[in-house]
Amino acid sequence: MSRIPIAGLLAANAISITGNRLTQLAIPWFVLQSTGSVGKTGLVGFFSLLPFVISSALGGVVVDRLGWRQASIVADLASGGTVLAVPILYHTVGLPFGVLLALVFAGALLDAPGQTAREAMLPDLLDQAGMTLERGTSLFDGVSRGANMIGAPLAGVLIAVVGATNVLVLDAVTFAISALLMFLCVPRSVRGHADEESDEPYFVNVREGFRFLWQTPIVRALVIMVLVTNTLDAGMGGVLMPVYAKDVLNSVVALGLMAGAMGLTALAGTLVFAWIGHRAPRVATLVIGFTLGGPVRFFFLAAMPGIGPAVIGFAICGIGIGPINPILGTIGYERVPPALRARVFGALSAGVMAGAPLGALLAAGCVELAGLQETLIAFGLVYLACTLSPLVVPAWRGAARPAPA
Repeated sequence: MSRIPIAGLLAANAISITGNRLTQLAIPWFVLQSTGSVGKTGLVGFFSLLPFVISSALGGVVVDRLGWRQASIVADLASGGTVLAVPILYHTVGLPFGVLLALVFAGALLDAPGQTAREAMLPDLLDQAGMTLERGTSLFDGVSRGANMIGAPLAGVLIAVVGATNVLVLDAVTFAISALLMFLCVPRSVRGHADEESDEPYFVNVREGFRFLWQTPIVRALVIMVLVTNTLDAGMGGVLMPVYAKDVLNSVVALGLMAGAMGLTALAGTLVFAWIGHRAPRVATLVIGFTLGGPVRFFFLAAMPGIGPAVIGFAICGIGIGPINPILGTIGYERVPPALRARVFGALSAGVMAGAPLGALLAAGCVELAGLQETLIAFGLVYLACTLSPLVVPAWRGAARPAPA
């Protein structure tokens, strides 16, 4: 059993996510600071999330046909090129807002296939390493959260020191390093299971992924719940938190500290779940953790705390978030056949992210029409209804662990 491939995958994913976190904070702050427009900030959020949905929906089959390893490498290199174009244009010929939107769209369009490829190959590499799904998905999510934990405060400091556009250069470097790690550590044999179906029409394969998703009750219930929460989270991260940091706390560093504190405790929660998760009740753990980590954040910011309480509050919320992705990921891996993995996971990603582009626009519109505090309360109430839904939706009874073979 070799653990080098899974270690390479985890490292590549962590480095890529760290760079993405820099971009996710740098671009909204750059737009908000340079234009003073909440509406334009929401528009950037829309253009960064819409292509992710499109490429998730249509890119899973491409990943299957190109191969998981190759798709990850190509996507990283192409995404790095689009990110690097932003600071180059800004510091040379200029960067009109329309061009910025085009680059944000192109970069996000290439992110999803790479992420889908890395998720698709995870069970095979875990099998090679002799790890259980729950432990492996916890490590995968824990490493991702660790990268978010580092990337968020690092972004706040770097933006304050060197400027938002220069931070994007670092992001381009992370994409290149991620691609190199995948090339060196993951064997060529880890490429996928759909080669024998590559002669089928493209959209037949696309429909197959969506059909499986819709006809599997627990997966369908999962997608609907996370679709709504991701929409609200997109509004929180893309608009509500930057506006709160600027108008209430008057500090971009505070923005990074809040996100970083939540990332730190979420990482701790994920690692604890990796240790005991295979014994924890799934639905109860999901509901308790999701409620603490989701709607509580909105209600807490609505109380308008200062920077110290805000950071502490987000740290408390992060504890609940830790087990969520490992639970949802394990349910998906247990129920999706390997031959359909990339296309179904692509369809699943498209489903759960379908509302995210509108989340930033919705949050921006609500803030301008009703105010920041009122928007936070309304978003929190809808979020709470979602996190409690597994207690009453019958499909969630199918979340139980399958019997051992």
